Amino acid sequence: MGIQGASGGEPRHLELVAGLCRVIEQAETPPTLAELAAEAGMSRYHLQRVFKSVTGISPAAYARSHRHQRLSQALRGHGSVTDAAYAAGYESSSQFYREAGQALGMNPKNYQREGANVVIRFAVGQCSLGAILVAASNKGICAIALGDDPQVLLDELQGQFRQAELIGGDADFEQQVAAVVGLVEQPRLGHDLPLDIRGTAFQQRVWQALRTIPPGQTVSYRDLACKIGAPSAVRAVAGACAANRLAVAIPCHRVVRTDGGLSGYRWGVARKRALLMREAP
Repeated sequence: MGIQGASGGEPRHLELVAGLCRVIEQAETPPTLAELAAEAGMSRYHLQRVFKSVTGISPAAYARSHRHQRLSQALRGHGSVTDAAYAAGYESSSQFYREAGQALGMNPKNYQREGANVVIRFAVGQCSLGAILVAASNKGICAIALGDDPQVLLDELQGQFRQAELIGGDADFEQQVAAVVGLVEQPRLGHDLPLDIRGTAFQQRVWQALRTIPPGQTVSYRDLACKIGAPSAVRAVAGACAANRLAVAIPCHRVVRTDGGLSGYRWGVARKRALLMREAP
């Protein structure tokens, strides 16, 4: 997992936290904050502050994210769900099932089967920014994608849920799709769409902060990093923006370079520019 997303910070802190990340990643079970503090020769409070300033998240959140990653890798192997849980470092089945659904976005057995027994409703259409795909699980909208080729958008969805049952949306779903298209056309209006947001603890913190940026306003990646209390994690923040799968609903288009210029956007810089123009006062 590492701390490649970090930028800035004192070199000694970067080296220290990199070492602690390796300790967390190599541990059979997540080390406690007290154990990490002893390893670093710091107080628990000081370690927590330094670790968060470098990675953007707490040691506990880093350990959870790494465990979720290990779980994902283990489930894609050929062992049982129980074997995968213990291989990922879960000490009890109750702890595993408490975290697994949120981490994976679905039942672990279904994840192992790449979406088997999961129904994803979807619709592909056109809006003023080109092709648009909207997909939803039983929890809410899990993908909003924009592009030039509808088939490419559908192929990406199928790659995400290889064995899920993808079905065309019914009349109720078409109403949700219409609401999404309305949001794209008039992003200043906001929305109350039910969302199925899937990501690491750090990504979810970034995405939640993005949702608080009002239409018509922009922030820099550095501003956003400061907003979540992780001023050194600028590159990690940019990575979380790039990983967003819910165009406009999670408004990563409102993040710009420090000089105000438009940088990369998952669905194309031209679309980013168009969305910002629609939000302009």
